[in-house]
Amino acid sequence: MPPFDFVLQADLAVRMLIAAILGAAIGLEREIHEHPAGMRTHLLVSLGTAIFTVLSIYGFEGITANGVAPTVDPTRIAAQVVSGIGFLGAGAILKYGTSIRGLTTAASLWTTAAIGMAAGAGEWLIAGVGTFITVFSLWPLNALVARIHRPGAQLIRLRLEVGRLEALGDVSRLLADRRVEMAGINSQRIGKGRYEVELTVRLPPSARSQDVIGAITKIPDVELMETTTGGD
Repeated sequence: MPPFDFVLQADLAVRMLIAAILGAAIGLEREIHEHPAGMRTHLLVSLGTAIFTVLSIYGFEGITANGVAPTVDPTRIAAQVVSGIGFLGAGAILKYGTSIRGLTTAASLWTTAAIGMAAGAGEWLIAGVGTFITVFSLWPLNALVARIHRPGAQLIRLRLEVGRLEALGDVSRLLADRRVEMAGINSQRIGKGRYEVELTVRLPPSARSQDVIGAITKIPDVELMETTTGGD
């Protein structure tokens, strides 16, 4: 057992603290925009990966088996973290059923794990720059993308009740034929053979919302429950 090194332990504690702060910074953006994995989740992901990284580098120093020091590979635990974080990211996606909105949150969790590993390894610059780029991509860059889509486009949110999942394919084909972009879709089962679908579409200037909504309601087993309009 190696002697207690206060300076080293203090340095490792600072690394974990920085990892937690950087993870919380990314999670704050997700929290503000009401995504399922928010500030606490990102903080814990970053902190956990930092702890795993610190342990993989320093946790097994001085340990011997039958007087022989084992071969320690610090990258082994890091590799397992990269694989394991995929389960948490998949959960963020599956929460929305068929929605693709969870992909960004899953990607931010995956990147936060990398930032935590960088902080745990003492790579402050990499961790800091990674956090800045991640927050920029989630917030200012997202606003820029929204502006690109916004000119001349109208955003409509529809709440539908369908009697068969195949009807969603009919809705998708109808929108594609009319050059209407499907911005998001959520679905959940509300009864035997009945599903509630929240559909967000972005209409081009040439399309009329009344015509699109009317065409959707004419599809068999599709009933319109609610319609709202607004920006991104």
